[in-house]
Formats: sequence, structure tokens, C-alpha cells
Amino acid sequence: MNTTTLKKSSGLIASDKVEGTNVYNAEGEKLGSVDCVMLDKRSGKVAYALMSFGGFLGMGEEYHPLPWGTLTYDEERDGYIVSLTKDQLKGAPTVKRNENHRLNDQTFGQSVFGYYEMNPYWI
Repeated sequence: MNTTTLKKSSGLIASDKVEGTNVYNAEGEKLGSVDCVMLDKRSGKVAYALMSFGGFLGMGEEYHPLPWGTLTYDEERDGYIVSLTKDQLKGAPTVKRNENHRLNDQTFGQSVFGYYEMNPYWI
């Protein structure tokens, strides 16, 4: 599929175009970027955007699983906005590169959605 033929205004975006998109807070501070999008393979729902932050050249980098509903696309910034401060993110659930298996753990998922005061996507 040639994703360049999709119009920006269509509301659809290919997952490979989401990866690498910057994430900002409401004050315009860059918090990180989307590393990947996690989909529920049974329901087809987007569960998380994994936002990478910290580290240097991939070393020590961690990922915030952000429930998809926490992100709002901002065309002017060509990035996503979250209503979170850096301090709120410091206490948020994280995973390391080799811990993606934790995202399949329903207890961990409940802690992520609970932290952001959202209902899990599977409810």
C-alpha cells in the first residue's frame, strides 16, 4: 500500500508514520517520541503508544506505555499532545526495551490505565 496517497485530512495514518512522531505536553515541551504503537490483535483496538524517553544512542532508554486515548494530534506541531507534566511522567509506569512482554500482563495494563485515570481498552 502506498501510504503517500492518503490525504493528511483523511484522519487515517499508517503505523509507520506514527513511529518517530514527537510527543509534547500542553506547554509545548517535548517529552519524547512514539517508538511504536501496540495493537490488540483480537479486537484491533490501539492499546498504547510506547513513548521513548531518556537514554543516549539507545542505551538506558525507557518507554512509557501511553493509553492511546491520552494522545491528541496537533497538526501545527505535527506531533501528539498529552495533558501531562514531566513530573507526572516521572512516576508513570515504564518498561525497558527488553520488557515489552510486560505489556501483555493484564495487571500491568490495569496499572497503566489506572495511572492515567482511564478505563482499559478491553473493558
